[in-house]
Amino acid sequence: MSATAKPPVAAKPPTAGASPGRGALRRNLPPARRFLAGRKRVLIRLGGWSLLESAQTFLGGYCLAQALDRGFLAGQTGTGLLWLAVAAASILGAGPPMRGVFAQLAELTEPLRDALVRRAVRQALRRAVTDPARTDDRSDTAAVSRLTHQTEIVRDSFAGLVLTVRAFVFNAVGALIGLLALAPELLLVVLPPLVLGIALFLATLLPMASAQRDFLDADEAVAEGVGAVSAGHRDLVACGAQADAAERTGRLIDVAERTSRVLARWAALRTVALGVAGQLPVLLLLVTTPWLLRQGVTTGALAGALTYLLQALLPALHSMMTALGAAGTRLLVVVDRFQDATAVPVAPKAPAPAPAAEAARPLGRRPSGTVPAVEVRDVTHAYGPDSPPVLERLHLTVRRGEHIAVVGPSGIGKSTLAGVVSGLVAPDDGTVLLGGEPVTGRTAQDLADRRVLIPQQAYVFTGSVRDNLLHLRPDATSRELAHAVGTLGAEPLVHRLGGPDAVLDPRSLSHGERQLLALCRAYLSAAPLVLLDEATCHLDPAAEARAERAFAERAFTDGTRARDAALIVVAHRLSSARRADRVLVLDGTTPRFGTHEELLTSSPLYRDLFGHWQRTPSPPVGR
Repeated sequence: MSATAKPPVAAKPPTAGASPGRGALRRNLPPARRFLAGRKRVLIRLGGWSLLESAQTFLGGYCLAQALDRGFLAGQTGTGLLWLAVAAASILGAGPPMRGVFAQLAELTEPLRDALVRRAVRQALRRAVTDPARTDDRSDTAAVSRLTHQTEIVRDSFAGLVLTVRAFVFNAVGALIGLLALAPELLLVVLPPLVLGIALFLATLLPMASAQRDFLDADEAVAEGVGAVSAGHRDLVACGAQADAAERTGRLIDVAERTSRVLARWAALRTVALGVAGQLPVLLLLVTTPWLLRQGVTTGALAGALTYLLQALLPALHSMMTALGAAGTRLLVVVDRFQDATAVPVAPKAPAPAPAAEAARPLGRRPSGTVPAVEVRDVTHAYGPDSPPVLERLHLTVRRGEHIAVVGPSGIGKSTLAGVVSGLVAPDDGTVLLGGEPVTGRTAQDLADRRVLIPQQAYVFTGSVRDNLLHLRPDATSRELAHAVGTLGAEPLVHRLGGPDAVLDPRSLSHGERQLLALCRAYLSAAPLVLLDEATCHLDPAAEARAERAFAERAFTDGTRARDAALIVVAHRLSSARRADRVLVLDGTTPRFGTHEELLTSSPLYRDLFGHWQRTPSPPVGR
């Protein structure tokens, strides 16, 4: 069973309406203010070019009104044509202002894109340095690729918002000044529905952003959940977990349906706001025409008012509402998710005293006066601020010389536990002690002296076979090396490679051969704790049993037992549980810890897993 992925089907589904739209706005507004405050000159130049657009809008309606009132309706055709010529000249002169607008827009968007890309890459590199166990994983590369793609979304959305909001503001300035110049009574008709519609629209922005984030989270959860089920279908069938997987996937789909309905309701309300602000002013202008004429408003002024509404104000309003309602909420969601994805991991809190009662305290008695090999106290860890915990308030004690196995469904947190115990993953809360001392704050060499972790993807490098085997303990003797190779059954492999001094090409090795060499390396290590995170998954069952038995009975070359050494095995096959002194069962709710016989009675999940394993034994996997 693979424990490297964390599929949503093993976690709580997202809850509709839980995404913090207002919290996202509070988080994103201060950085946005700082970014814009540092580019005041660009904003001033952008406003200057946009004022020319306001002048064009003003002249469009005003010149038409004057052409009718002073020209054509007054019998002065030449005067009317002259006013129309002025309006046409203002339209033809729009080219230079737009070029200036786009030039200043680039000065805003490109620095934003570059800053976000640098941040994404910098944080990925920082995670790679602080968590070297993930250097063979493609997740960091995929994360950088995804985040750099999201920066393009941010850049395009931000540019679209600046253009549309700028266009509406300066078109509105030109149109309202024009209406006031033509007849103040026109503002009494046009302004109230316009303000009402805009206010209604602005009131929907934050709920719309929250609904859109919920929808995106639920949609991604469904995609990842279905993908995890597809990738782990063999494990699901082997463990008899098809019904559970179907139920969890169904819950994800139900949440996605609810979030889509909420999003649709807010979209409908946004459409109502657009109608109030965009269509009602025109309707009221037509209905109140007789009253306006009685107040002395001229025919040309009415025609000019319609021009302002239909050709300038309402198209700009429609574009702004569409952009803010779609690109704006998407920008808020993506930037908020981007900050979550690139946030620096929070340092773990100070060690807390162990609670009196432990949910997963070993059932056996601890030797008096002996410090445990491993103590996990109240540990909680999640892969993001909005993600459900993979480990939640977990307690675990491993005695010196003890051999335990960790079992559970795929994605339940087995590999995460190995990372937390080894010090490669900092828990969100809680304390981990190795030999009675906290694992946090230690150097890489100090950690290497205290524990050795062999992951599923074993690491070998170009060099001699001897260099690879002595990587963790360069001072080991040839006799000790031969003892480790013989104990783990790696003699045929070393002989085929040309002996200990032969040059090793990692590309020529299978996954099983890499694992066997890495196991020999770990066996030679003097570390008192060995963690095998599915480190035998590419070996056949006989070789796996031999390796686990060798580590459980790890002895020196003189035959004396390394009694203080402890072994934690993240089980690939449940046969590992039979060989362990005790077994930790992770089920996502209440972990169980005990012997094989005790868990068959107390843990329904373990009983089901073991029953299916007995009926469907794992086929041998060639090296």
